[in-house]
Amino acid sequence: MECVNGTVVKEFVFLGFSTLAELQLLLFIVFLLLYVFTLGTNAVIISTIVLDRALHTPMYFFLSVLSCSETCYTFVIVPKMLVDLLARKKSISFLGCAIQMFAFLFLGCSHSFLLAAMGYDRYVAICHPLRYTVLMGHRVCGGLVAAACVCGFTVAQIITALVFHLPFQASSQLHHFFCDIAPVLKSACHHAHFTQITIFLLCALVLVIPLLLIWASYVHIISAILQFPSTLGRYKAFSTCASHLIVVVVHYGCASFIYLRPKSNYSSSQDALISVSYTILTPLFNPVIYSLRNKEFKSALHRVIGRTVTLRQC
Repeated sequence: MECVNGTVVKEFVFLGFSTLAELQLLLFIVFLLLYVFTLGTNAVIISTIVLDRALHTPMYFFLSVLSCSETCYTFVIVPKMLVDLLARKKSISFLGCAIQMFAFLFLGCSHSFLLAAMGYDRYVAICHPLRYTVLMGHRVCGGLVAAACVCGFTVAQIITALVFHLPFQASSQLHHFFCDIAPVLKSACHHAHFTQITIFLLCALVLVIPLLLIWASYVHIISAILQFPSTLGRYKAFSTCASHLIVVVVHYGCASFIYLRPKSNYSSSQDALISVSYTILTPLFNPVIYSLRNKEFKSALHRVIGRTVTLRQC
């Protein structure tokens, strides 16, 4: 294949669903319904947290930020994917691909650090309940979210710059449905070991450091819960952490499989399947896991709906 400078390449062609040509209309309908439901549930979560003062706590503040992040995360990938399912030529410009990768990495990396901040919030709530309002004030919560965004922005900027400064084939095809790291790297003519190692180490740091922080938080949390005198108290404490743990397992499990396995085990079909789970299904399940099963949130939602109905009647 002819190699050209990366700035000359005009577009990439997606081949992610090319083997499912007969099912693309069905996939479009299914993914569209899931996407609309995800947007709707996240909108309900954010508006309920904003409108009900009982939910103006650090835990729900982080949850609202998580919902905003996931809404933006799906917006970066899913609308383009839906358009491509109906289009004959499934392509994206060189600049568009770079922007999509940067936005995807920025939101994904920030998501990892945000989950670590939520783990710290649960640690303070259970291990230091009397000092919770002091240790988790507005400035601390805002600072944790800002730190997560700065870390995500920095990592995304470095990886995107490393990838798109490579020479690409004149006709670049991606065996994927969006501009993820592995398929774009695979379409490059060649890339130095330094680039591969740097990207791998950055991905590892983004996954391992937050995961270690979450692990440390839960070691202290479990130790504190086991010392509670009543079974009911232990159950309530565990229930406040269960949702966070489920999301952590799903997020880090999928991300570790995609970004931390050896290059020799790369499979475009497996990556596309796993990517569907964390770009469409995980953002769909997270609102259900975190909020729609939460009694406190459901009570707040009923209050917000009741006030809205009353105001309309007046």
